[in-house]
Amino acid sequence: MLSRRPPFVTDPMIAVLVLATALALLLPATGEGRDVARAVSNLGIFALFLVNGMRIRRSEIARGIANWRFFAPLMLFVFGVMALAGLGFASLAGPILPPLVALGFVYLGCLPSTIQSATSYTSLADGNVALAVVGAALINIAGVFVSAPLFALLGGGGAGEVGGEAILRIGLVLVLPFVIGQAVQDRVIERLAAQRARIVWLDRGVIGLAVYVAFSGAVAQGLIGMFAPADWAVLAGLVLAWLGLALAAAWGTGGLLGLPRRDRVTFLFAGSQKSVAIGAPLAAILFPPDRAGFLIAPLLLYHLAQLVLAAPLATRLARD
Repeated sequence: MLSRRPPFVTDPMIAVLVLATALALLLPATGEGRDVARAVSNLGIFALFLVNGMRIRRSEIARGIANWRFFAPLMLFVFGVMALAGLGFASLAGPILPPLVALGFVYLGCLPSTIQSATSYTSLADGNVALAVVGAALINIAGVFVSAPLFALLGGGGAGEVGGEAILRIGLVLVLPFVIGQAVQDRVIERLAAQRARIVWLDRGVIGLAVYVAFSGAVAQGLIGMFAPADWAVLAGLVLAWLGLALAAAWGTGGLLGLPRRDRVTFLFAGSQKSVAIGAPLAAILFPPDRAGFLIAPLLLYHLAQLVLAAPLATRLARD
């Protein structure tokens, strides 16, 4: 059974993200050190997606595809509605924040939803946990293929790095290991289940390293000097506004679809949350560190906000 405590209370991922960001601010990787750190990060990302391919059961993917009446609207919401919302918020941020940070709202909108926290909140709110697990896995697999091309389409000239070479890197570092993992899954999945605690720390370590490398590049490009306290307040305000609208839109869409209440709760969290587990590694592959750090700034704030603000909402839904 999943823990009934709010994930932001128990999830060490928050500490990992804060530590990685603080380390990049105090001791950024530069020069050859940054090249080495980026190479190690890419190797870790390969290993992470290899393990993901091994542990996401093919039967879960098949069940998700079969339940198209739920997952087709969810996919459209995650990669359609949220991506267009990111485009709108980027327009609002453009005149105020650095261009790459504003573009980060588009990047955020194109990402898939989380797996762990969306499932945990669904459990906390007494939603359909089985549907949440399958849905989050299916959306994250789709995100590997969809997020980068969608960002290139919506990001325009600012997303110029997303070309053929970047797509090739995605294929080699994300898709290839996942396919290999699926192919050997039957031989290793039981042993992986016994190592679940260690695998979770592989997730956190790889994400933390990707964030560190990205923010090191941003710090080297003058991230601190570009942001006045008022700019941070604007960024946080836009992120909180978007999260509030995303929660309202996801809940309203579930109602319009006539979903049973427990399925509607699942749609709420799977639709509104965004995955730093995909977003940080993908940015590390797509962009050099001096760009990636700016692009993921909205993502990191959104991830923190979704963990903190969704907890009381889930508790209230459970009471209701």
